Amino acid sequence: MANFHVIGGATEVLEHPTIRKISLADLMDALKRGMSDFWAKPSHYVLLTLIYPLVGIVLAVWMSGYHTWPLLYPLMGGFALIGPFAAIGLYEISRRRELGLDTSWVHAFEVLRSPAIASIAAVGVFLFAVFTFWLTTAQGLYQSLFPASTPDQLGALVNQVLTTPEGWTLLIVGNLLGLAFAIITLCTTVVAFPLLLDRDVGAYVAVTTSIRAVLKNPIPMFAWGLIVAIGLALGSLPLFVGLAVVIPIFGHATWHLYRKVIEPAAAPAPATRRRTSRAK
Repeated sequence: MANFHVIGGATEVLEHPTIRKISLADLMDALKRGMSDFWAKPSHYVLLTLIYPLVGIVLAVWMSGYHTWPLLYPLMGGFALIGPFAAIGLYEISRRRELGLDTSWVHAFEVLRSPAIASIAAVGVFLFAVFTFWLTTAQGLYQSLFPASTPDQLGALVNQVLTTPEGWTLLIVGNLLGLAFAIITLCTTVVAFPLLLDRDVGAYVAVTTSIRAVLKNPIPMFAWGLIVAIGLALGSLPLFVGLAVVIPIFGHATWHLYRKVIEPAAAPAPATRRRTSRAK
């Protein structure tokens, strides 16, 4: 039964939430609400996401010393793949603010006590697998085009990519592959983590609900993916420092997007609760 809990949730019957139709205006409203959550106590949220600029700086130093500059661009793009999992503490802050509860940053770690923590971890492992596969694919593509020459400086890499036919092939094919990975991530996790935080429905239902949400709202959802991709790209440019602001805003906004896309759960009838109690 433990395995079923991770996959199917707390009950023995899979709960499939109702999906709403949304518009582009709903995306703007979700962003507005996300900014409101961020500005309520911005210093707390910057502290929560300070790890990302630090990791970016460390990666830059590491690559400059070990001649792995070709992985810099894929790593920057990879933030969009693991972002839904990385922002889970921010969903909790928005959830608490919505309920009128204390939103001190320490409450972000209450996710660890969620009944759905095993399901959250399972979807997180899936995302990290996608992230790893993306880096492996990007590295394989580079090595197939440039088998004997790995630049030891960023400037040499830029020159190699922009002034050779192989470099332009790398840009075009690499970005198309990155788009495919981003679409997979969007379709499988756009509302998965907020849903698991809100209801213990299991990893399977969380992922399939995200897919259903995208299928029902293809234009708004892909527009959302584009907005997030552009925001993360801009935030990554100054050595990832901008991510300390961009990630919290998108994290909070994702919670509000979830609220717009997913119909709230109906409270169970008293009789249902009694039957459940007796079954236990």
